[in-house]
Amino acid sequence: MAKNATVDYRWAEGHNEALPALAADLVLRRVAVIVAPISTPAALAAKAATSTIPIVFVIGADPVKIGLVASLNRPGGNATGVSDIGVQLGAKRLTLLHELLPNATRFAVLVNPSNPGITEAFVAELRAAASAIGGQIEVVTASTNSGIDTAFATMVKMRADAFLISPEALFVTRRVQLLTLAARHSLPAIYHRREFTDAGGLMSYGSSITEQFRQTGLYAGRILKDEKPAEMPVQLPTKFEFIINLQTAKTFGIDIPPSLLARADEVIE
Repeated sequence: MAKNATVDYRWAEGHNEALPALAADLVLRRVAVIVAPISTPAALAAKAATSTIPIVFVIGADPVKIGLVASLNRPGGNATGVSDIGVQLGAKRLTLLHELLPNATRFAVLVNPSNPGITEAFVAELRAAASAIGGQIEVVTASTNSGIDTAFATMVKMRADAFLISPEALFVTRRVQLLTLAARHSLPAIYHRREFTDAGGLMSYGSSITEQFRQTGLYAGRILKDEKPAEMPVQLPTKFEFIINLQTAKTFGIDIPPSLLARADEVIE
């Protein structure tokens, strides 16, 4: 590990509107590299703040579509990193949720309206998948703690059978609140990160966050050794985790089909 490196942290505490100022401050400090982990808005804010300081991101959106890179193989600018394809996995999560609840037809999806880079693509992906199984998607929004409370009240009022959340950093930081409300209202859900199932969520399916962070650190280290992000391909995940929390399923009164249990990478009992 380098002995002459300093890590300077900035956190918007879920307030995406603060990200441009935080990114601008890092640029003023002339940092060697900006790392934007698990936040599309943070990556976009960094990109808007500088065209010269290297940026390493971890995002759920398509980095080409949102303008972070020119292509996955040759990013071409000052940014590269990891795309966990969290948005593209929305259809897979809905399929798993429907397999768990074959009679479910109304699915709510909780999104953060201040993160349009993920929200629009994620909802479109889910609408197409829901149509294929004869279901429908109802969108609810939240960008604050109180907004999450209101969103659950809306889901209960619309009699949602189950819900999904967009792969959004805000919801990861608010996972205890989300899981508490899901249990209180007996609303089954599938999440995008294993942190949710570890903390009591019903199911999760997504790429390995540990591997994403490892790759991010490797890329930041290579850039500090003078490699150019323009020539460093955006990495895509190769390892995915399907986790089922059996104790939570029992609490909800849900019997997990053997076909799902057989495919799970881990069953929490």
